[in-house]
Amino acid sequence: MRFGLFKNIVNKVKQLFTGRGALDEDFYEELETLLIQSDVNIHTTERVIGELRKAVREERLDSSEKALDCLKRSLVAILTEPAIAEKQALKVSDKPPTLFLVVGVNGVGKTTSIAKMADMYARSGKKVILAAGDTFRAAAIDQLEIWAQRTQTELVKHKEGTDPAAVVFDAIRAGRARGADYVIADTAGRLHNRSNLMDELKKIYRVTEKELGRAPDEILMVLDATTGQNALSQAKNFMSAVNVTGIILTKLDGTAKGGIVLTLANELKLPIKLIGLGERAQDIEIFDPVKFVDGLFESDGK
Repeated sequence: MRFGLFKNIVNKVKQLFTGRGALDEDFYEELETLLIQSDVNIHTTERVIGELRKAVREERLDSSEKALDCLKRSLVAILTEPAIAEKQALKVSDKPPTLFLVVGVNGVGKTTSIAKMADMYARSGKKVILAAGDTFRAAAIDQLEIWAQRTQTELVKHKEGTDPAAVVFDAIRAGRARGADYVIADTAGRLHNRSNLMDELKKIYRVTEKELGRAPDEILMVLDATTGQNALSQAKNFMSAVNVTGIILTKLDGTAKGGIVLTLANELKLPIKLIGLGERAQDIEIFDPVKFVDGLFESDGK
């Protein structure tokens, strides 16, 4: 993983611990500042510092190294608490095709994330069909068609303005007929009218249940890590309208502070399932919470 600015801030956190004796109030205030600078919100910061204070007191930690290990455990705990861990893995149906519905506002990297997912599964030998369900923008359909060609996956599309549920319906039918493992459906990237969005998704639910006998296997919300706390606001708005099952966090590379990873997990109790780390189709990874925290504190910067 590449962590960009977040790695630099974590290095400052490590320096804050190094060679210290007692962890005094100045230390905790400086740690609070560093966490907030990295886009960890105030509630999550208070939780982390509160747990560290408690551990230092109750476990009588007598070295900065032990205190740093305690901090790492606290970060892992936020990302792996039971409500999140039980939903961490991407759900795969035993009755293909598995259907992923992808939501998010315009500009967060939604279409690119879909393309990266398609490439990831195609490279592993899976058959993927993309559904161009963002029928409100001709550019979105065109963009997904280009990515389908690049990733050598199939695309189901209709004309601009077509009912998105009809596109998903045809994609599911095509998936069954062609033996697809996955159908990944794009949706319109707007949230200015929640009732329309909810009505649209309810219709897709009905179509899915009729054709597959179940709701979409995942509803994945795409968020841009560089937007910081705005990502949290977007997530809360979408979750009030949609039964989101997980997050795809994009642009977690050279420009992202990265602390939003902890904030999203602590505030929403939703797993981050995939992370985008660049512009290439291959720049996507299954999110591993323990690997993420371990990578932050590696001294070689990897």
